[in-house]
Amino acid sequence: MSSIFFYILLAIGLSMDAFSLAIAYGTNGISKNKIIILSSLVGSFHFIMPNLGGILGHNFLKGFILYSNIITGLVFLFLTIQMILSCKDEEELSVLNSFIEILLFSLAVSVDSFTIGIALSLENNSLIIAGLIFSTISFLFTFIGLILGRFLSKKSGKLSKILGIVILLLFTIKYLLNI
Repeated sequence: MSSIFFYILLAIGLSMDAFSLAIAYGTNGISKNKIIILSSLVGSFHFIMPNLGGILGHNFLKGFILYSNIITGLVFLFLTIQMILSCKDEEELSVLNSFIEILLFSLAVSVDSFTIGIALSLENNSLIIAGLIFSTISFLFTFIGLILGRFLSKKSGKLSKILGIVILLLFTIKYLLNI
């Protein structure tokens, strides 16, 4: 039972960046269908990535772990630039228009669960149970964040988009500087 509680705490920690970024993207008036798709993909990646990390193992992927922050930071930089460009247009543009953009978002917020999977596999923890918990909580956090972002956008308009850009920029800096 204590391992379940441990997995829940890990899942909350892993889902906080998805939640924050979901708020940022929700401010762009993302459609209800995209909210479901994005939340489902984030949840799926939070199941797949720790299990993949556990399968591939710690010794095999030391180089990837060293560069995972840079890779994640570059993806966040791409998403930040995209959001800034969408703010320049007069009409409400929804970012994450293509499946590739949705996939990049989902992957970016899930990379950290890959390294957690490696760590959990070293201690012979159940990655299937951990993955199911990570998946469920990240789905919920992403879904709630996107809905909250839509609500904020309706209440505060362009100010909420600027807040979204600031959040993305902070995550970009965090990962690129390994803070």
